[in-house]
Amino acid sequence: GGKMAARLSGGENRLVSLPLSRIRVIMKSSPEVSSINQDALFLTAKATELFVQYLATYSYKHGRGKEKNALTYSDLSHTAEECETFQFLADILPKKILASKYLKMLEKEKRDGEVGEDDEEDEEEEDEEKA
Repeated sequence: GGKMAARLSGGENRLVSLPLSRIRVIMKSSPEVSSINQDALFLTAKATELFVQYLATYSYKHGRGKEKNALTYSDLSHTAEECETFQFLADILPKKILASKYLKMLEKEKRDGEVGEDDEEDEEEEDEEKA
């Protein structure tokens, strides 16, 4: 943390805590990107860092970890779900649920969707014929 400001003379890379090489790889993974300007790389890294700080601070302030002086995954996923600004992260920060609960949800989705497609149960197929 505190070291960063002191080492400004060490070049612009010291101004950012994320690994620029990793960010370059991610940026290059986009098919439209052929070459990456050093400034663009640095600014993307810095913006990402500030965004992560903002997300963390917001989640901490609005989370339940405040009394424990802790930031938890569920604080982050709650923010992604509840706050419009961060809603685009909902897929990346899904609410943690038990596997058993998830499987039940999948089962329900399957039943609500196309009933009796690969169900062995006769009663469900009878329902479908009536429909």
